[in-house]
Amino acid sequence: MTPPTASADFSASSEPSLGGGTTAPHADCIADSAGGLTFDVTDHGGPDPAHLVLTERDSGEDVRLPLTPAGDGSLRAALPSSVRLPEGRWDVFAQVAGEEPRRLAPGLNDLRSLVDRVPSGSRGFVAVRIPYATKHGNLTVRSWLRAPHAEAGELLVTDSEMTVSGRVYGTAITPKAYAEIRSRTDGGPALRSELTPRGDEFTFRVGYEELEAGRWDLWVRPEGEDGLAVRVARLLDDVADKKPIFTYPTARLDTGRGRIAVEPYYTSDNDLAVLVTAAAAAE
Repeated sequence: MTPPTASADFSASSEPSLGGGTTAPHADCIADSAGGLTFDVTDHGGPDPAHLVLTERDSGEDVRLPLTPAGDGSLRAALPSSVRLPEGRWDVFAQVAGEEPRRLAPGLNDLRSLVDRVPSGSRGFVAVRIPYATKHGNLTVRSWLRAPHAEAGELLVTDSEMTVSGRVYGTAITPKAYAEIRSRTDGGPALRSELTPRGDEFTFRVGYEELEAGRWDLWVRPEGEDGLAVRVARLLDDVADKKPIFTYPTARLDTGRGRIAVEPYYTSDNDLAVLVTAAAAAE
């Protein structure tokens, strides 16, 4: 990322600013139901052009958005859902002409429109952007771009199985549809589970007695074996990291291979998975 060569002149202030002050500028975020975000950033008080810069943490790819006066002492940048933001974690900076980019701190997040969001799926993909505060107190946007997408809904967990309910976006469920339970550990053939459709919605069963020790990922094939495999994930809400928030009881049961413990969970990418471990006979 190469900053412009123009210069800017700022005065020191105890308030957050885009200039050379010691306090990090902050941004308030508003989400809309289409998957877009609006950022309101503390105004730097100078006339020079400014940009909001999102940098993908792994690839270093940048997305630059102009910051324009919002009329309330702040600068505003819009990230509409039509602008594709590849899947990943995007660190958020503000850059004034002639200055180095400055990391933004999170302000107030209005994410109410993300709760119980139901996209149309007409564009063939689902775009999800959730701003959150990192452990270091910085603003980052977690982005998902799934085409198509299978959204996990209610999980019915018992001592011997789990029933997964969900809905597909960007594709249709055909009579050939089924679910796959894939071992992440050994890479062997996937286990199949019958998928019960109801329009764009589905349910399928994960029988614990079938699972060996290891981690198992859940997929659906809406068009059968000749179509795409779609990862089951929970993305359509305002929680950026489901893993520590959505927890489920651990089941313990005896199988022909011994006693096992089974725990459903969401991965760091909010994909649905199952962890199977050997359990002590006394448990």
